[in-house]
Parts: sequence; C-alpha cells; structure tokens
Amino acid sequence: MTESAGSGDPVSSRPWPRLWAWLLEPRDIASLAAFRVALGLLITVSAVRFLAYGWVGVLFAQPKFRFTYWGFGWVPPLPDAGLPALFVALGVLGVLLMVGLFYRVTVVLLFALFAYVQLLDVTNYLNHYYLVSLLLLLLCFVPAHRAFSVDAWWRPALRRDTLPAWCTLLLRFQVAVVYVFAGLAKLTSDWLVHAQPLNIWLAARTGLPWVGPLLEQRWMAYAAAWGGMLFDTTIVLFLLWRRARPFAYVVVLGFHAVTFALFPIGMFPFIMVTGALVFFDPSWPRALWARVRRLPWRGVTPPSSAEVRVPGWKGRVALGVAGVYVLLQVLLPLRTHAYGGNVLWHEQGMRFSWRVMTREKNGSATFMVRDSVTGRQWHVSPGQYLTRLQEREMAVQPDLILQLAHRIARDFEAKTQHPVEVRADVRVSLNGRLSEPLVDPTVDLARQEDGLGPKPWILPAPESPPVHLRPTRSAQARSPGP
Repeated sequence: MTESAGSGDPVSSRPWPRLWAWLLEPRDIASLAAFRVALGLLITVSAVRFLAYGWVGVLFAQPKFRFTYWGFGWVPPLPDAGLPALFVALGVLGVLLMVGLFYRVTVVLLFALFAYVQLLDVTNYLNHYYLVSLLLLLLCFVPAHRAFSVDAWWRPALRRDTLPAWCTLLLRFQVAVVYVFAGLAKLTSDWLVHAQPLNIWLAARTGLPWVGPLLEQRWMAYAAAWGGMLFDTTIVLFLLWRRARPFAYVVVLGFHAVTFALFPIGMFPFIMVTGALVFFDPSWPRALWARVRRLPWRGVTPPSSAEVRVPGWKGRVALGVAGVYVLLQVLLPLRTHAYGGNVLWHEQGMRFSWRVMTREKNGSATFMVRDSVTGRQWHVSPGQYLTRLQEREMAVQPDLILQLAHRIARDFEAKTQHPVEVRADVRVSLNGRLSEPLVDPTVDLARQEDGLGPKPWILPAPESPPVHLRPTRSAQARSPGP
C-alpha cells in the first residue's frame, strides 16, 4: 500500500505534508510482528477449543436451518463431514501466521475462512470473532512478516526493520473503536441508573468462593457498571499517553481477568489484551528481549524522515481505501441511531456496533399459520426447526424471527399448495423486566421483507424500569463459551 522512498515527490512540495509524513514515517516493525504471533496463537487456540469441546457439531452440524445475514444468503454451507476439516485448517493457518510462513497466502486464507465461519449462521455472532475478522482483513495489507518470520529468514531481500506508521495506526484505530463504542453503548439508564444487566449476572454468581459474599452487595453491581463504562470510554486515552501506558495496560490486564473469571465470554478478554499491545512503542519487543538478556538497548534507527515522499497514484488510492474503511468503522456503530427507539429491544443496527455485554434478553416465540384458502390454522413451535441455542437467539431478534417465519411459510405452502399467513406471538424480557410482546401479532410475517429499512412490525420497547434482583446463593455453574 506504500511506494518506495524513491518514488513520488518530496513531502514538503505537496499539500498536507505533515499528514503524509505522519502516515509514512518509518516505525519499528517489532510490535507488528509480535501482534502477528499473538493473533495467530489465539486463532489456533480458538480452533482447538471448538474441536475439543464439540462446538463444531453443536453450532454448525446439528442445526438443520441456517439463519443468514441480509445479503449473504448465497453463502453455501459445508457438508457436515467438512466442518472439522475447516477448523483444523484454521488451526494450522494460525500456526503459519505465528511463524510467518507463506504469510501473504496464509493471512488471506485465514480471513476468508474465518469470515466464512461467521457467515454460516447469524445465531453464532460474537463481537470478538467479528473483531478477529477485521484484524485479519487489515493484516492482509500490513506486511507484518518482514521480520521475525520464516519468510524473512529464507528470503533476506524481504527483511525490513521498519514499516510505515499507517500499519500501526490502522490497528490502533480498530482496537480503539471497540473500546470507545463499547463505552458509549453503556451510557443508558439501564446500565448506569439500574445497573442492569450486571445485577442479574452478579446475582447469579454469589456462590463463587471468596468473592461470592461481595457480589451479594447491591452497590457492587453499580460499581461494576460505572467502572466498566469509565474503563471503556477512557482506556484508549491512557494507552495513547506514553507515561500512563504501562499502568493503563496493567488495568487492561486486571479488567479483562475479572470479566473472564466472572462471565462466560470466551476468548474476548485475550483478544483485547492482545490488541492493546499495539498502543505500545513499536520497539517494545526488542526492548523487552534486551532486558531479559540484560543487554544495553539503544533502539532501532529508522530511515531519515527526509526520505519520506508522497506516494504515487497507487499509494494514494490505497490510502483512500483505508480512509473509507475508517469511515465505515465509525458509521456502522452509529447507524442504529437512524432507527430511533431502544436498540437493545428492536436490535436494528445492534450487530457490528460493539455493544458488548449491554443486554440480557430472554424470550419465547410461537408461530401461527393460517391457510388463506381453507382457513385452517396450525401452531408451530420453533423447536421443530431449531436447536435449543438457535431458538434462544431467534426468540429475541426480530430479523431472525422473520427468517424463520418465511421458512415456515414455504414449508406449509408446499404442503397445502395454498398461500398461507404466518403470524408470531413473541414475548421478550429485557434486562429483568416482565415479558412484553416484541412483534405485532396481527402482521403477516410471510409478506414482510427483510432489509436495511426500519421494521414497523416491531412493537415499541417497554418503558417500565427493570427490576432489581435479590442475590441468591444458588449460583449457576460457569460453563465454557466460545
């Protein structure tokens, strides 16, 4: 995405010279190489966990109906026999990414396969796996294999001590987006005034040794809620502040260690702890290694900034694409405000918006089918089509309710040879409130189409405040999650 120092015109002879100099300034490659190694390790561990815990079968082989993302219904599923091989491939590619072997091919394949897995079923969506997909996409354009890699070892001409600053800045931006929008999503009355859903989750864990009695205290939920909001909204600033950075990273480690211990959130803490490393000085791995070996450390001397030149047209196009990517990553989380209402209820714009751990929803759904010619009616349970995990997710997400309604309509129309109407009785509890209807039970969902526009058949969110639960000693056992 950049051109050699010998191409283009000197920075000083063009507009925005400081911007070009900032983006193209050479920086030590060491931190990006370390990030490559850590991300490859996390992907390998994740793939092994999916195979070891049997999640491949539970999440991808057992379901007979797939929920697809809007616009991606064309993505074909793999045969059940191919699913374990897919995760084995992810694990092997993760190792290749770690050691930096066949990097260009490896990272493109990793991104493609990882994204493919996420597209197989919407009910498996998790914020941290979306984040990994984005980080892999960025690594497709960042040559993080030019040092500390097998590729650089056997191809000396490939080796570089530095990379342009934009390589690090893009990764920093991506991690910052997650933290900032996760913090802004917590600026709600449910989170700050009622400490929900943290009250629900902590009340279910009072049986934990040592910390259980502390979690019984009502103030603890409020402390966790406000602390979580303040952490997410400010940690990026402290990570960018050189003097505060080491202390901020200790806070990052402590915060994510606590969330991992208390909540079944899988690999998310490890991914964020790894991502936060990109905020350190680019030479930190070399400095750490020198300290371990008790050697003097003088740093890496980058090429003179005077050698930085404005990129040619290819470089400008590449930087323009990077700018569009940055804009999209800001707009996607903001799109939910175009729909109005409570996004935690109607879910429009919920995905890809980094609303991490902001809601606890439980629901039940029953579908009513009516033959438009004979008037005959049937009640259909989602369990006839879905696994237990799929049904739990479907019952609280309107677009998934719509997809299942369309499938039911197709099945009954094929069976009766008549057009049918499909309505849904869906009741949902949000953050401990009493269950309320989510969708209009008078609307024929078989005639509704999914899309980016607002869905008028979703009923308004309840206005009542959530209840505050009394803690119980009968805490639920914590099970591992993906």
